[in-house]
Order: sequence, then C-alpha cells, then structure tokens
Amino acid sequence: MTSSELQPRQDAAASLRLLSDGELTLEGRLVDASNATLRGIITLDGVSAHCVYKPVRGERPLWDFPDGTLAGREVSAYLVSQATGWDLVPPTVLRDGPFGPGSCQLWIDEPEDAEPLVGFVPAETVPPRWFPVAAARDDDGAAYALAHADDPRLARLAVLDAVINNADRKGGHVLVGPDDRIYGVDHGVCFHVEEKLRTVLWGWAGRRLPQDAVEMLDGLAGQLTGALGDELAEHLTLNEVAEVAARVDRLRETGRFPLPPEEWPAMPWPPM
Repeated sequence: MTSSELQPRQDAAASLRLLSDGELTLEGRLVDASNATLRGIITLDGVSAHCVYKPVRGERPLWDFPDGTLAGREVSAYLVSQATGWDLVPPTVLRDGPFGPGSCQLWIDEPEDAEPLVGFVPAETVPPRWFPVAAARDDDGAAYALAHADDPRLARLAVLDAVINNADRKGGHVLVGPDDRIYGVDHGVCFHVEEKLRTVLWGWAGRRLPQDAVEMLDGLAGQLTGALGDELAEHLTLNEVAEVAARVDRLRETGRFPLPPEEWPAMPWPPM
C-alpha cells in the first residue's frame, strides 16, 4: 500500500472514523464462514487498514436469533468490550457497504510466530499451565485433548463471553494481534435472552473471578444503566439489554466463572 496502515492499538476514535467514513474496497470472501464474510481495504485521508465486512443481507437465517440482527450484535460486543476497559474486540461499526448495511471490523493480522493459546494437543502431553477441556481422538484412534492456556488474557475473554452470552466461542475466534494482545472475533450470536453460553474456554469453570474482573463488573453494572445501555438499545431489544445487566449481576453475586450448562451443548461445533 502507498498509504499508511492503521495498527490495531491506535486511537480508537481514529479507527472508528476510518471504519465508518472510509472508502471500502472488497478483496475477497472468507469461504469457511457460515455467513457472508468479506475481507476488504478501507481508506480515509491517506490511511488504510484491512477490515472484515459482514453485510446483513448475507446473514444465514437462524432458528433462535431474529433475522437481520447479527451485525448489530457484532457492534454490541465491541461496545461492551470497550466499556470493560479491556479492549478485547477489534473496533467494529455498523455502516453501509457494497452489499448494503453490515458490520465492519478492523482486521487483526496474527504474526506467523504467534504462540497458539487454544488447540488440540496429544492427551499425554498437555502443556504445563494448560487446561484440558474435552477429550478427542484422531482418525487413527490416538487420544487428544482440546485445551487452552491458563492465560489471564484468555480469562478476561471468558468473562466477557459470560457477560455477552456468547453462543459460539470457537478456538479459531481467539486471535493474537501483532501487539501481543488477545482479540475475540465473530460475535454475531451473542446477547440472547436465554442462556446459550457455548465456549472452548471452560478451564476456569467454577473458580473465583480474579480481582480485576470483579472490579470491571462493578463498573460495568453502572454503565449499563447509563450511556452504554442506551448505545446497546440501538442494536438490541430492551429485554436483551436487561439480560446483559442481569448476567453482570449474577456474576457479581457468585464471584465465580460460570459452570458448563447441562441443558444444552457446552461447546460450539466445530470447536476450532
């Protein structure tokens, strides 16, 4: 590119302005995605960045989420992430694009040498300070474990998922940015009024929340009754916003990570 490339940790206001007002040029489609997911370049005032554009018209109908709402849920996840102060979701906006309105999110490039934090490992050699969360076997019958690192960055993401009721936290939705920060992506199936938490990050299930999470939840509770609640109401129903507050209150009351559900699958499929 001849223009400068925006980095993920630059000023959030600049990122949001670029995503909202920049010229969006599409490069191609991510073919493994369930819904229409397009990679593009967004440019404004000599600054460019790669982005992910998910048009509403490309959303696949789901039986349990209202049609045409997934893009707004992507934006809502970013708003809650920003309110936590943890910045776990890349800057995301709702804007018009080549295929109509949709979410537009800053692309995160993982360095080639980034250490994976979630994955399948031989069952007998789970790395130290990793949590095995599910058993598996390969085509030859060899035993593997789906596991993730006992990493405080991942723990924060697990707390965020509990708040937003993430029904699809796959391992492939956890990215390590060039700034060595953790980012969660793909939040179109969050914020349901019914409990639907499905995640690969169950390693802390039932354990006490770390102090930074306790303090974050206290602050988030206050924000949900003010400006944050109003912002979320632009993309979610009032009942969905109320359930965010209710989940925050339950986490504050128990002071613990949630336990896997017994009434529905605890993990997404495929897990990675």
